[in-house]
Amino acid sequence: MSNVQNENTAVVEKEKKVEYEVNGESVTLSRAMVKNYLTSGNGNVTDQEVTMFIQLCRYQHLNPFLNEAYLVKFGGNPAQIITSKEAFMKRAESNVNYDGIEAGCIVERKDEIVYTKGAFTLKSDRIVGAWADVFRKDREHPTHVEIAFEEFNKNQATWKSMPATMIRKSAMVNALREAFPQDLGALYTEDDKDINATKRSNKVEERKEVNSTEAGNVLANKFANVQNAKQVEEVKEEVANDGSQNEEQTTAAE
Repeated sequence: MSNVQNENTAVVEKEKKVEYEVNGESVTLSRAMVKNYLTSGNGNVTDQEVTMFIQLCRYQHLNPFLNEAYLVKFGGNPAQIITSKEAFMKRAESNVNYDGIEAGCIVERKDEIVYTKGAFTLKSDRIVGAWADVFRKDREHPTHVEIAFEEFNKNQATWKSMPATMIRKSAMVNALREAFPQDLGALYTEDDKDINATKRSNKVEERKEVNSTEAGNVLANKFANVQNAKQVEEVKEEVANDGSQNEEQTTAAE
């Protein structure tokens, strides 16, 4: 009996590890590794949130040990999966149709709106936004994006010391996502505006905890066959809906 239990335990432990390749390098992730080394914030992440992080890293070929992705959670709020701008660039450059990117700031200069190149601005300029153009070999026109500074400025130290660099980076990330929705549609950086975050947060914030290990295993199975970014979002939405239904059923039972 003891041997059977040991074998079952070994199988469970093996199932918790996920192995995949990133640029020819093998990456191995487990729930314990993510919780101990790849999570920041003061909240306790659930097995379900960790599993979602692991499966998204696997699907998007991200190496969290190179800071290409990490998990953030504060208090009882849902955990956020954050990716770096460098990860966006790597994903875009790996696409055979990627043909370069140009970006700059939008400033108010002597009562005129000026589009600069790069992150260079004058001391007298008032930064009002940023722009980016992503070029694809299979498209006649570039994907053009313009964003407003007031919508993205977080008033954090980096935004105060390097406002031009930060807003330009945000424009590049948004343009890359629009140009390559299949590759980048499910990824968001720390400075992004995830339009689905509030909706998902409202659905899961009040969710009562169930067996988180079981939920994590179910989520892993849901992610197993995803093939594009749209399906990743569909899985996230399905998980949020399942949580809402579980909450309603629990309330009805009480």
